[in-house]
Amino acid sequence: MKRVLSIKQWAVTLILFAVFITATLLGYSHFHADAEFEAFAEKFFLQEMQGNPIHFHYSVDDPSKYHIDEAAIKMPVYHAGEAANDSYALSLISEQLDKYCRMNLSDSNRYLCELMRSYIDTVSRTAAHPYFSEPLSPSSGAPSELPILLAEYRFDTAKDVEMYLSILSQIPDYFGGLIIYEQEKADAGLFMSDSTASKVIRQCTSLMNPSLLENNTHFLETTFLSRLQPLVEQGLITKDEAVSYQYNNHRLLTTVVAPAYEYLADELTLLMGNGRDTCGLAHKDGGREYYEALLRLQTGSYRDIAGIKQLLYRDLTSNYDALRHLVENDATLRNQLSAEPSLLPEMSPEEMLSYLETSIRQDYPAIPTDNNDEPIHCAIKYVDDSLEPYTAPAFYMTPPLDNVLDNTIYINALDTADDLSLFTTLAHEGYPGHLYQTVYSQRFRNRSDITPLCSVLYYGGYIEGWAMYAELSSYDYAVELASKTHPEAAGYYLACRLDRQIQLCLYSLLDIAIHYDGASLEDVREIFASLGTANDETVKAVYEYIAEEPCNYPKYYLGYLEITELKKQAMEIWYNDQTPDACVPSDFPYRFHQFILENGPADFQTLSKQLQSVN
Repeated sequence: MKRVLSIKQWAVTLILFAVFITATLLGYSHFHADAEFEAFAEKFFLQEMQGNPIHFHYSVDDPSKYHIDEAAIKMPVYHAGEAANDSYALSLISEQLDKYCRMNLSDSNRYLCELMRSYIDTVSRTAAHPYFSEPLSPSSGAPSELPILLAEYRFDTAKDVEMYLSILSQIPDYFGGLIIYEQEKADAGLFMSDSTASKVIRQCTSLMNPSLLENNTHFLETTFLSRLQPLVEQGLITKDEAVSYQYNNHRLLTTVVAPAYEYLADELTLLMGNGRDTCGLAHKDGGREYYEALLRLQTGSYRDIAGIKQLLYRDLTSNYDALRHLVENDATLRNQLSAEPSLLPEMSPEEMLSYLETSIRQDYPAIPTDNNDEPIHCAIKYVDDSLEPYTAPAFYMTPPLDNVLDNTIYINALDTADDLSLFTTLAHEGYPGHLYQTVYSQRFRNRSDITPLCSVLYYGGYIEGWAMYAELSSYDYAVELASKTHPEAAGYYLACRLDRQIQLCLYSLLDIAIHYDGASLEDVREIFASLGTANDETVKAVYEYIAEEPCNYPKYYLGYLEITELKKQAMEIWYNDQTPDACVPSDFPYRFHQFILENGPADFQTLSKQLQSVN
């Protein structure tokens, strides 16, 4: 007998059918939107990765995974007028991202899309001022950065050696493009000061020391040989091939690279006189607007200048009062701070790093595992003598995205003479700093199958803010290590930490004063004099460094403060403000660190929104 559905049954059936159709369409919509955005993100990622053969080689261990011919990538060469075209190119990307962010994306892709959109919008604000950038900065520019990158260029095969030699042959064109840009800066009235140009010129002469090249003792020759030797031992190249490579390396260094540095120095000499005296961005047309955009890009902070100042002043006052209270209650501290006593047990850098790796395990999550069971390695090296005056106290060499096992930390012996500074520096660069954060984040993205988009978006405030957070927290680990034999270590190390924070906070405020408020050298002298510091040589050096490197100190210290502000926000959200300040839940540090590591690198506005969504 044929059954006839009642009106009620028909209604239920139609509702269920409508739900099925809606779910199917939503699923298709999700799939289609996600596939389209992921294709766009991957294309953007690959284009950025192929912009520089040196950076690509550092970023990718196996190019075949991305179907890229590494040998076809050439050094970027700037051509006349290109800087002025960046804004248009960025506007096209921004339009595409606006479209994707309105689509029905998955939660993870929506997060990436919004993150990328905010990043591109911030970059666009700096691109609107095309000639304020300084690629030849004495402290972080191409002349000093290039030799370090070349010295660490990885040799896994003979093809790597040939690509390296090809890069050496391209350096004249690369430097030629930079000079074209500097000439355009001069035409725009934005060329560097004669004082800064003189530093870069001296740097060029020093880095390519003719006598060292002539004697085959230049570090770009000794490091080249040390990287060739394992290839010979593994049978990947013959001894004769190694000799041929050495000859070509020496030939290129002496007849191509050294002359390129000489050319760079000569052209800068000719351009001298086109710049003003060393001063902040506030003294240049459009400089304050550029500084605001650069500060947001470099730090990831979306506070306005007044809000940033307030945050910094509050921190400075708190730390100054705490240090003053400490010194007033312990008469020995003032002498200790001047003498910098060694309280840590005698340890090698490798032993310190191992101690830190073990000590952080209670408060920091373990690095995610992958299919490779090998442990994470880290080689600690010292900067070559010729590079010491131009490099940071230490730096971490980021490993390839697809192979994070081998890591390298460089230490500048000039700036890490005492045991405490070496210990805290290794925390900054190693555990729980750059090395730990980089490897954790990459392993997490690999395991979660997240597009590696963040690896080509630069979030200096997150990266350096995290490293500063790690460095400052390491004073507690130093106390644990030293207090067994030196009970006075707790008070002394707390004073050292406060002193470090006061200095970095003060320099961050000076950065704003010089570049936004227009503070002159004389103004900075008066500030230091009011603090009891009147060494004119030191004051001038601080002023010139900050004037030449806008936003560098805030990148570190404002980034750190933004992380501490996120930490306060997390306490309020996760524990509903019911936990007294003195009673931090034992699992909170671990949980907070996990959130930061698994949602970054990112700007702090995006992280704040994400924090609220994961409650």
